[in-house]
Formats: sequence, structure tokens, C-alpha cells
Amino acid sequence: MTRALENTGRIAHGLCPGARHIVFGDTADAAIDSDLWLMTEIDRAHVVMLCRRGLLPPERAAPLLALIAALRVENFASLRGRPAPRGLYLLYESLLIERLGGETGGALHTGRSRNDLGATLFRLKLRVPARRLLRELLRLEAVLLSRARRHLDVVMPAYTHFQPALPVTFGHWLAGIACAVGRDARALLDGVLPDLDHCPLGAGAVGGTSFPIDPRLTARLLGFTDPVGHSIDAVASRDCALRLLSAAGILGVTLSRMATDLLVWSTPEFGFLRLPDGLVGSSSMMPQKRNPFLLEHVQGLAAKPLGAFVTAAAASHAKPFSNTIAANTEGVGVIWEALRAITDAVTLSRLVIAFARPAPAAMRRSATAGFTAATELANQLARAGVPFREAHHQVGAAIAEALAAGGRERLHETVTESFADRLESDADAVSLDAVVAATRFGGGPAATSVRAAIAAEQAGWRTLVGRGQEIDRRWRHAAQELDAADHAIGEARR
Repeated sequence: MTRALENTGRIAHGLCPGARHIVFGDTADAAIDSDLWLMTEIDRAHVVMLCRRGLLPPERAAPLLALIAALRVENFASLRGRPAPRGLYLLYESLLIERLGGETGGALHTGRSRNDLGATLFRLKLRVPARRLLRELLRLEAVLLSRARRHLDVVMPAYTHFQPALPVTFGHWLAGIACAVGRDARALLDGVLPDLDHCPLGAGAVGGTSFPIDPRLTARLLGFTDPVGHSIDAVASRDCALRLLSAAGILGVTLSRMATDLLVWSTPEFGFLRLPDGLVGSSSMMPQKRNPFLLEHVQGLAAKPLGAFVTAAAASHAKPFSNTIAANTEGVGVIWEALRAITDAVTLSRLVIAFARPAPAAMRRSATAGFTAATELANQLARAGVPFREAHHQVGAAIAEALAAGGRERLHETVTESFADRLESDADAVSLDAVVAATRFGGGPAATSVRAAIAAEQAGWRTLVGRGQEIDRRWRHAAQELDAADHAIGEARR
């Protein structure tokens, strides 16, 4: 069988052993595990289509489908351990020919090529990790929104340049992350998954086929919405992988920035957050340590899609616009680990957000000590008739004077009291709670503002969940239709 596999008619001998080991491996077992179930799903749809179009009679289609089913039941044991001198597909096709004869086994590849088969297989393989990533991302957003509602009144400082800036709330911060995560989810659902909904099968090697096939039928049986309309585009393009890696890379940036905030806030110097024992690690040497190391995993895992994007884009760059191994095989091979990594980063992020407990007293002390109400004090002076730039200068000078006098402990009170006779309202107007309550414009941390943002994001979240469920239903219905069509051909032969 090996010799027959190596002789293509045009080429009498296969690859030399060293090259074969690098390209195809010693056996096809790894490829069987990763590819062959979905490949046979494509085969079943193709056989059904050929039969309905009169290109393959039922008496030959039925044995093909029956053998494919038998191989799937045995988990392809008949193919395992065999040498694959020209790759998985030809090893598998040769077994079909060996069992059914050339007239039947050799008819499977009518009207198609390994090029359109490979492009279709790639999109089918991307479905599960892409859908899983979206599902995990929506779970993270749900937890962020839930915790944002819970912590609307927990005052803390917002930071710019790592310096205390303005008083916000922990709920406000969480809602902000939820908004960014929501955009990342929409990028997947609007910009990536639609790409995966077009089926390349039917494009052949690069120029279509003269057989009167029905690509729309095979697309539907495999759960796609439509076939790809252009044969060169169908086999040349792997931009769906680039778009997916790009979206995953941007998501990774969001997660890494979130993780950095949480890491800093969990230090004893800040003391804003505490993680339960199940989400921290100890030291092999230092008994006092409670390391929030999962957040460092988030940072590292979230970076992998960026590297994978560069690899895939560079492998495709300046390659011919046709089927090419550099772009379509080697270049996109990095995507699987990248998708696993970013999905794991999302899951770890969700666990941390779900179980982290804020320390309201420490957060409030920091917001007070950093005099985060200073901007509102300047605003109050502006309301009293002082031009804002002058008010800004006066408050800044008062802060500098108080600090020079060693007044950091009571900085907020000292500076506020120095302007008491010039304010239209009393000093309570620049308390942290008053400042937060007043900043309801521009998406600020006032509870009414944050609740509105949460409500809008929640509505978008429900829409995304519903659309994801519609995709799942389409895939299930396609699988059921294919099973029914396969069964009907077997029954007709009997």
C-alpha cells in the first residue's frame, strides 16, 4: 500500500525519508486525531451532494458512507500506525480504495481538490475554539457587570500616570472593563465569525470544476451560510485566521491592562483587593507570601495571539494569491495554541473578578490622601466666579503650601478649609461621596451614570448571547440534516 501511495502516476517515488518525517511525520496519527473526524464530515456532505446531482449513483455512494461511518465508530483504528508518505488524506483515500475498489473508493474526490478540502477543514476546525472564546468572553462580561452593580458605592481613586487623579468607584472601574470586553466580543461576532460562515468547498485546486456540483448544498449541510463565490479567493485566503488573531490580540491587550491594575492593587502597599486562597500561590522559600500569580498568567497568555498574528501575517506577506503552503499551512499553524491561551486568559480573569474582594476602607483612604477631590474644588471656585485656569492655579498652590508645612495627613481638610469663605456651597460639596455623586455627566462614576452604562452594556450582552445561540442552532440543524441525508442514501440502496 505504501508504494501505491507514493506513485502518483506523474511522480514515481515519494519524498526522501528525512523530508517525509519533517512534513508528514512517521505516521498520520496526530493528524487523525486533529483532522479526520471533521474531514469525514466534509466527505459525507460531498458524497450526499454528488449523489443528489447524479454524479455518484446511490449504489456507490451508500458503501462509501457506510465505510466512513464504520471508520468513525472505530475511531479510525484501521489507519493508525500506518506510514503516510503523502499525508493524511491520501492515506485515508487509499484505504477507501483498498476496501471498496477504485470505482467506488476513488470516486470520493470527484469535483474537488485537497486545496478546497483543506480550506474548508480549516474553517470547520476554527469553529469550536472561536465559539468557545466568545462564550468564555461573554461569561467574563456577565461577571464584570454583576460585580460592577455590586460595588457601585465603593469609592476609590482613579489613577493617571500611576498617581491618584479623581474619585471614582470600584463599580465604575469594573463597568469600564466590561465595556471594553463587550467590544472585544462584538469584534469576534461581527468581524470574525461571519468569515467562518462561508464554505470554500467546490473551488477545487484553484479554478473550480467542470462537474455540475452544488456548493450551496454542501455549504448548508456543513452549517455554513453560503459558499465562497470565487475559486481563487476560496483557496488562497486565510484572512479569517488573521482577523481572528487580530481580535484575540486586541482582547489580550484589554486583559493584560486589567491584570496589571489588579496586580498593583493587590499589593500590601495598596491593599485594595484580597483574593481567596484558591486563587493565590505561596512561595517555596518565603512563608509569608500570597502571590496573585494567576494574573501574571493572564498577562503572559494574553500576549500569545499577538505573536501568532505576526507569525501568520509574515508567512502570508508577499506570497502568491493562490494556495500556498507557507501561508495556508505553516503560517496558520500557530493559531491553535494562541486561541487556547487567550481563552485560558479569559477564564482566569473571570475567576479573579468573581472572587476578588475589595477593601473599601483602604480605597477610600487612598482617595482621600491623594486629595482626589482637588479638581472638584477648582470647579467649585469656578462656579463662584473664578476663571477655571486661575482656580486650578490657586488650588495647586494651596496644595503645595500645605505639603510644605507637613500637612499630608490632613491635606484634604487643610486645603478645603482654606477656601471655605470663597465657596458658594459648604465643604461637604467636595467630600468624596459628593464628588462621585456629582460626576454624572460624561460617563462619570455617579451611580446613575454607571447604572445607565451597565444597562446599555447588558442589552448588548443579551444580543450577543442570542446571536451566538443562533449559530449553535444552525450548526446542530446542519448536522441533523446531514445525518438524515446520509441515512436516506443507505435506505434507498436497501
